[in-house]
Amino acid sequence: MAHQPSPAKIMEIGSGFFASKILLTAVNFQLFTILEEKGSLRAKEVRAILKLNCSDRHLYDFLDVLASFGFLNRKGLLETATYSNSIDTATFLDKAKPSYIGGILEMMNNRLYRFWDTLGDGLTTGLAQNEVKEGGEPVFETLYKNPLLLKGFVNAMTGMQVGNFMALAQSFDFSKYKTFLDAGGSAGVLSLLVATHQPHMTCTTLDLPPVEPIANETIQQYQLEDRVKAVSGDFFAKDLPKADVVAMGNILHDWNEENKLKLIKKAYDALPVGGAFIAIEAIIDNERKQNAFGMMMSLNMLIETGDGFDYSFDDFCSWTKQVGFKSTELLSLTGPTSAAIAYK
Repeated sequence: MAHQPSPAKIMEIGSGFFASKILLTAVNFQLFTILEEKGSLRAKEVRAILKLNCSDRHLYDFLDVLASFGFLNRKGLLETATYSNSIDTATFLDKAKPSYIGGILEMMNNRLYRFWDTLGDGLTTGLAQNEVKEGGEPVFETLYKNPLLLKGFVNAMTGMQVGNFMALAQSFDFSKYKTFLDAGGSAGVLSLLVATHQPHMTCTTLDLPPVEPIANETIQQYQLEDRVKAVSGDFFAKDLPKADVVAMGNILHDWNEENKLKLIKKAYDALPVGGAFIAIEAIIDNERKQNAFGMMMSLNMLIETGDGFDYSFDDFCSWTKQVGFKSTELLSLTGPTSAAIAYK
């Protein structure tokens, strides 16, 4: 039977920003954190706490659509309804929990949402569409000058990757190795998770000087100062510290191909024979049909950097072969993210 045309998918994607903004607004209101603290609330109680002035009907719409998405549990209807967190929002969107991943959603709401409005301009010009377009500095320069912005960015990146870091720490075979380096390690969470799940490993997290205090604070929280250390450095300006395994999480996609190759060569030079280089990103499938998130993230790199882009496993294999790595493999982590691994 021939496929019957349907506008359903067109409308679902075309109106997707409705759903996105509803969730981002709820996160921005800290609604899920408040609900976790209170247990459950009626709509009028939500109104009072959040100081909302919309009509009752629109408040019900906002809460009920969050329930229809599965983010809230609801008992009763309209004025008699009580709302509480679903298991997912209780786990991942309560700021009081270490499993909170809302940092990336906060950044999406506060920065990326408006920048994506000019995606068409980015495709037309090939230029970044973030603060630079408005006369500001490049995003990383701005972040590293402002401790508050930097901490928010670090929390966003950590929240985005913590599940993948945990999966790598548990599923990659570390038995042949003793030392681990996370280049561009941000708050140091990947190193800390590797140290937690692999007690024989000694780990180093490397980032620019303004990040070191944030990483040291995280290391102290995990009480792993004996096996995890934070160091400062510019991975373009200096050689990477030697290690048996070198990882880069959401790093390569920030850069054009020339700089990607430079960073891969830096990793190669830091490794012994038999050592492993691991790139953790939303690796695009070679046929470019399945990992839509990876391709959307690549467009986000256009928005943020102009010439950065996400890539396929075939791309990774080509670049690592050029640099001198002997073999590669792909390890699936969570959702659209994988670890592309090259062995020296």
